[in-house]
Amino acid sequence: MSHTVSTPEPWGPQRGRLTLASSNSDEVNPPEYEAFKGPSPRAPILGVDMYVTDNKKAHNTSKYKNTNLIVRRNKEFIIIIRFDRPLNNQQDNVYLEFMIGNTPDEYKGTQITVSIGKEKRDGNWDGRVIGMQGTEVTVGITPDASCIIGRFRTFVAVVTDFGRQRTQRNPDTDFYVLFNPWDPEDLVYMPRDTDRQEYVMNDVGIIYNGEYNNITSRAWNFGQFEKGVLDACLLVLDAGKVPLLYRGNAIEVVRQGSALINSQDDDGVLVGSWSGEYSTGTAPTAWTGSPEILLKYARDGCVPVCFAQCWVFAGVLNTFMRCLGIPARVISNYCSAHDNTGNLKTDIILDEDGRVNRSRTRDSVWNYHSWNEVYMKRSDLPEKFSGWQVIDCTPQETSDGLYRCGPTSVNAIRDGELSYPFDARFVFAELNSDVVYHQSDKYGNTKIISVDTTYVGKLLITKSVNSNAYEDITSAYKYPEGKLHVIQKHLDMDGHTFSRLSPSLSSFKLLPDSRQDFMVTVLFRNPFNFILKNIQLRLESPGLITTKMKTYE
Repeated sequence: MSHTVSTPEPWGPQRGRLTLASSNSDEVNPPEYEAFKGPSPRAPILGVDMYVTDNKKAHNTSKYKNTNLIVRRNKEFIIIIRFDRPLNNQQDNVYLEFMIGNTPDEYKGTQITVSIGKEKRDGNWDGRVIGMQGTEVTVGITPDASCIIGRFRTFVAVVTDFGRQRTQRNPDTDFYVLFNPWDPEDLVYMPRDTDRQEYVMNDVGIIYNGEYNNITSRAWNFGQFEKGVLDACLLVLDAGKVPLLYRGNAIEVVRQGSALINSQDDDGVLVGSWSGEYSTGTAPTAWTGSPEILLKYARDGCVPVCFAQCWVFAGVLNTFMRCLGIPARVISNYCSAHDNTGNLKTDIILDEDGRVNRSRTRDSVWNYHSWNEVYMKRSDLPEKFSGWQVIDCTPQETSDGLYRCGPTSVNAIRDGELSYPFDARFVFAELNSDVVYHQSDKYGNTKIISVDTTYVGKLLITKSVNSNAYEDITSAYKYPEGKLHVIQKHLDMDGHTFSRLSPSLSSFKLLPDSRQDFMVTVLFRNPFNFILKNIQLRLESPGLITTKMKTYE
């Protein structure tokens, strides 16, 4: 005896295990006619005009080289619907249906229904009839301030006693919804227009490299408005299987983006290489912009593009963010530490001859490192941690199982608040860790011979607004060396020596045989009259120390 298990249509009711649609490019469309009873009515809708040119101008999207409508969240756009007779919105039931992905669902925000007829219904998107002239109806639609970003399909449906008649699937009526840094209700709102023009609308820029005492630069074409780039950026999210449900959350999108621009664990956009051998691809120094990389990735079926180093990763991630409407900029950190061991120190092991022991040294300091900042409200953190957030897609360390970094608040890094998500300890170490030099003998024993508390994080810069000159933003990340500004820090110790308490506190010794938690009182002569709070310090061994701090004028 055998039986057949029927599989429900994607359009029909879903039962069983919950699945999350994760592709903007895949689609399942509704039937043109759904019968209730009786004969099928004739199609009453003759056409839909998406009013592309005027809407794009109003939504600051005219620069996108895309023939479809592109709008921003929480701002009304206009469409015109032509019927075969004048609309009577007191008698006719007419709905606009906007769908994204292959399993449209009103509860997941992937199907939006807006009524413009007699039967009103509440929804996340607002709709209104602006005017009627003959058989044409002008409708205003306002996407929700937190709606999913991506490409939506448009249908107009007329409901009668006999059934629901829809317009045919028409790619010309597809439209894209992006983040809206012009709107205070959007998480990525940026107050000053000059900043929006630089960090969202500017499609070219400068990435700084070289040495902190010999800064050089390279021009970079972000090209976020070039033909095909927007679709390529959405394809990156599809290839990474980012659920559509998450794509309305700017925090989630930037965290996913920092993972997906590198190929380390998810076949993302770029393969990192520092080998010097690039014959199987393009040398990192040969790239001049992001579009050629993103378009190649899309054209080759999401095969990772070879090769990249930090500035290439940062340039492409910057394009990805600006293209989706998230304010972004590229940062260069000179003398940037890579804390491989997670102890907030850079440990350099020297051999007997004073040379770096490469086999035993896991940490490193780069002459410079490029990452990105994005501007957003951190709704998951206290208000003071909103603003610029560090994200980094150069694969260095894993975060929640993937090679990514951030978003982490720049304000939190500056104030040593390292317990908040995401990856604050790692970013803090990149610009604050002490360089601890260990001398090893022929038996493998090591001892600390010197500690440099000022080498790391010499200078942090980014392109200035409306200028190709750089802006020094070091003070946004750290207080000046030699000034006791730091109120709270979470620090590591090697068992004998404090790594770092503040820029004004030099290292000092603890009793090597201590195996108990104990109190240490540190007295400061404090000319700034700052209020110093208790600071918790984590020892690798034996445990936790709380340092009580008093101030003297």
